[in-house]
Amino acid sequence: MIVKDEFLSKLRRYFSLNLYEVKIWTSLLSRGVSTAGELSDIANVPRSRSYDVLESLEKKGFVIMKLGKPIKYIAISPNEVLERVKKNVTTDAKEQIKRLEELKGTEVIGELNTLHTEGIELVEPADLSGSLRGRHNLYNHLELTIRNAEKTVSIMTTSQGLIRKIEGLKPTFEKIKKRGVKVRIAAPITKECLSAVKDLAGVAEIRNTEHIARFCVVDGKEIIFMVMNDSDVHPTYDVGVWVNTPFFASAIDNLFDMAWKSMKPAK
Repeated sequence: MIVKDEFLSKLRRYFSLNLYEVKIWTSLLSRGVSTAGELSDIANVPRSRSYDVLESLEKKGFVIMKLGKPIKYIAISPNEVLERVKKNVTTDAKEQIKRLEELKGTEVIGELNTLHTEGIELVEPADLSGSLRGRHNLYNHLELTIRNAEKTVSIMTTSQGLIRKIEGLKPTFEKIKKRGVKVRIAAPITKECLSAVKDLAGVAEIRNTEHIARFCVVDGKEIIFMVMNDSDVHPTYDVGVWVNTPFFASAIDNLFDMAWKSMKPAK
């Protein structure tokens, strides 16, 4: 059985395996039961590595070592492997989260915060800016900036951007709303985003606009703006700019206020 490189790449990504592991695993799946030597020949993996690879796959729950001589290995069904991997990922994630939670209030975080505070004091205001590449990074920084809002959050986005923000940032909007932060969102309201608009009722004020822009102003001090239309760019290549500048941010916020008055509330 010939396995395409593209398929092997997918397996490596989904199951967090190295190249030798996916080659040996798929070879064993095609045989059901086999020896390390046979699998080495089929998968084109050095024999000196095949035993280590099979031991690794056994620990991860992909294969079972059959008792007897010569030593043979049995393939576990892919559905069972999937469940085992999911369980392991969940367990590892919980342990990692627990370790990170234990850091709160410790000297480690205290020292890190001290370093950051003292470092910020030495930074020129003009240096507090950065380029954000990829929509994932954009939204991570957007969430951080919004989460620290004290008074106002003004957002202008596209229809699809509105859906994404409600799906990904609703919990953050709800938290800052409880602190009294005013959230305003302007976007072209279409049939596709109506349910998303309803989902944010009572948390943010949303108004309809025919204009297309993508930016967020927080407290009239910080601004994040995206330089391209989201319908024209792949999420991986999306680009944004973050600037901590009250002069520029407040000017954009004032323009937003003027445009806001002429917009109709979303229904």
